[in-house]
Amino acid sequence: MKRFLPLVFIMILVLAACGRPGSGSDSSSDTEKSESGSTYKIRLPHLVSEEQSSHVAALDFKEKVEKDSNGEIEVEIYPNGSLFGSDREAIEAVQLGNVEMTIPAVAPLASFNDHFMVFDLPFLFDDNEAAYRALDGEVGDELLKELEEKNLKGLVFGENGFRHMSNNKGPITQLSDLKGLKLRTLENPLHTDTFKAFGANASPFAFGELYTALQQGTYDAMESPISLYYLNKFYEVQSDLTLTGHVYAATILLMNNDFYNELPEDLQEIVMTAAEEYRTEQRKLAQKQDKEFMDDLKELGMKIHEMKPEQREVFRKATEGVYEKYTPVIGEELVEKARAANEQ
Repeated sequence: MKRFLPLVFIMILVLAACGRPGSGSDSSSDTEKSESGSTYKIRLPHLVSEEQSSHVAALDFKEKVEKDSNGEIEVEIYPNGSLFGSDREAIEAVQLGNVEMTIPAVAPLASFNDHFMVFDLPFLFDDNEAAYRALDGEVGDELLKELEEKNLKGLVFGENGFRHMSNNKGPITQLSDLKGLKLRTLENPLHTDTFKAFGANASPFAFGELYTALQQGTYDAMESPISLYYLNKFYEVQSDLTLTGHVYAATILLMNNDFYNELPEDLQEIVMTAAEEYRTEQRKLAQKQDKEFMDDLKELGMKIHEMKPEQREVFRKATEGVYEKYTPVIGEELVEKARAANEQ
């Protein structure tokens, strides 16, 4: 019997190395299972409220991904800036793998890739459809591919809509109306330079703290899409809104690239399909909300001002220096490709 003891001992070691039946000791996916039984967990923080189109569409994204993956993927959504106070912080967290996804404005991505500044050029797109042609076509595809070098996977572009200016002193219909106003911009140098070209005292500031800054008078003016004026109650701290439409604001469904590449191909396909459906639904809802929220802002007492074409042209001409400064950085070919979307 003693002769067999070494053999028995070796067999025990081999079985231990293989793991218990069903334990999945040799599979990293099983060791990542959450308490709910899912194999992959996606944490998705963003800045906007639960009523805004990005969050509403994200709920459907979550439902579709979880259902189509048969529970292999679990999605947790954190709205209202509950995890990060700015888009840049959220993007950096995704890049580092501290969270798996976020839905930021595209503008802060310029800090990670200069080419993304093309979408922030003032008065670049004539309407939403032109923006879609650029974002969903060759221009957008090229930039999404470049993000992978920064460990970021851009799934699709969404929409915040055209941005407009507000303040507490009256309509902004001529450049002199901005003189001396301290105006908050996005965390993007091109945005800041655009408003300096308009004559404002412009500087970037975290969105999550903007309401308080306006309330306390740290900033006099801001610029934003319609939905954020309404849902974040900026009408309480800004009296006048002028429909300048100075830039089209896209968002992006952004994922950690390593995490995406670790997903099996079938789950990657599920994520991409859900992302494409997210894009379609979110854009439709964003445009619907813009119309509804505009009426709501008027009822709440915010003064809405239109900008005449000739007034808009004065603002556009004021930004010629911005194009001269940033086109060499972005690339003239890329800028022209984006502009060409207006002609199709």
